[in-house]
Amino acid sequence: RDSRLHPAMDDDMARMQQIIIATYQRGGTVLIPAFAVGRTQQVVYTLHQLIVKGDIPPIPIIVDSPLATEVTQAFRSHPECYDAEMRAFISTNAGVKDVFGFSELRYTRSVEESMALNNNRDPMIIIAPSGMMEHGRILHHLKHRIEDPKNTVLIVGWQSENTLGRRLVEGDPEVRIFGESYHNRIQTEVMNGFSGHADRDELLAWVASAETPPKRTFLVHGEAPAAFAFADLLRVAHPLPSFQVDVPTWKQQVEV
Repeated sequence: RDSRLHPAMDDDMARMQQIIIATYQRGGTVLIPAFAVGRTQQVVYTLHQLIVKGDIPPIPIIVDSPLATEVTQAFRSHPECYDAEMRAFISTNAGVKDVFGFSELRYTRSVEESMALNNNRDPMIIIAPSGMMEHGRILHHLKHRIEDPKNTVLIVGWQSENTLGRRLVEGDPEVRIFGESYHNRIQTEVMNGFSGHADRDELLAWVASAETPPKRTFLVHGEAPAAFAFADLLRVAHPLPSFQVDVPTWKQQVEV
């Protein structure tokens, strides 16, 4: 899927720290569009780590999503599923009782709570879906803040072509939200370390781990430039006549 390498998580945490501090010093809000399942919880955990270490100021952090709130409760209810890193975070920080709950963090459910955030101009961090900013509560927060350069939208997931998120990443000077045009003056930052997908080396290692290389591989997820670049890497890694890599075209049919 991807010809890129993801940065080390420590590097992304340092970048997140810098972005939050810079926005805080400008008196702005950090908007983080994130999927309600998985990505939101990963971001909350990272922010908790930064708070505990004193790397960012104790500013309000709001998860504005009923679904993300419910999913987080499910995560919270199954600590037996936490990985070694998360268990170490709890055991080495005596004050940490709940990975997904701390004094600076608040979860919202109601529409009224969500709307009230747009009347508050104090520095804060708002995490809300959708991850590509095509719908959901993040759009309401964005339209109230996109024309003010002291604010930041922090992209922590891949933005598909022709989405609002992609237009912000590409720096379009004007975007449409709920059918109205807005000047794009918000600071846009992108962090790839939160990707839920394997990167180039992880995918190459996965294919190499097979006892017998697959005779035919289809690359069906991702944009064409990345897919074709990764196809070339696979062919170099497995220079066998029987090893075939295809990047299918739209609606192409193949018999298997």
